[in-house]
Amino acid sequence: MKLVLATSNKGKVREIKALCKEYEVVAYSELIKEFEIIEDGDTFKQNALIKARAVYKALGDEDVIVLADDSGISVDVLDGQPGIYSARHAGVDANDKDNLFKLIKDLKQKGVASSPAHYTAAIAIVTKKGEYSVHGWMYGDAIAQTRGDGGFGYDPMFIPLGFDQTLGELDEELKKKLSHRFKALSLAKKILKSLL
Repeated sequence: MKLVLATSNKGKVREIKALCKEYEVVAYSELIKEFEIIEDGDTFKQNALIKARAVYKALGDEDVIVLADDSGISVDVLDGQPGIYSARHAGVDANDKDNLFKLIKDLKQKGVASSPAHYTAAIAIVTKKGEYSVHGWMYGDAIAQTRGDGGFGYDPMFIPLGFDQTLGELDEELKKKLSHRFKALSLAKKILKSLL
């Protein structure tokens, strides 16, 4: 079964492909020309649904299953920021590194070396049979420095609960099991199974 991802983020595509090996996973940009999707929802769930609906409609194929993920990091000392703005925390044209260093700067401006934080992943599935959504979370601490060069996004500054290494330092297999996206995808797979 073909699972179309409503993202062009190479890190997310790689991670979802690795976690959904039983499906043929393709980024929507492999099927149609990339287009801008305005994510103007107030929650991760709303933004995931906006992306999935837009790609499902653009594909014009009723038999396709579109999966979208909206995820980000929320830092307690920053009142939950950047939250749904994680992908554009340093500005609309910011890349992963820009966002990472902006968040580190924000922590330093608060005068803290670390703060409790959590990742949220909302996954939306849109098919001709309906729309579905699930969530996954990972708790830990955001630190005001980078450690390790694994993963992507904010991984080099996030230490999962019960660990003393960042996601940027942890082994890829272990990181997968802790991942907010892994938890959400595990639930999403149950929905996918019921749709077949």
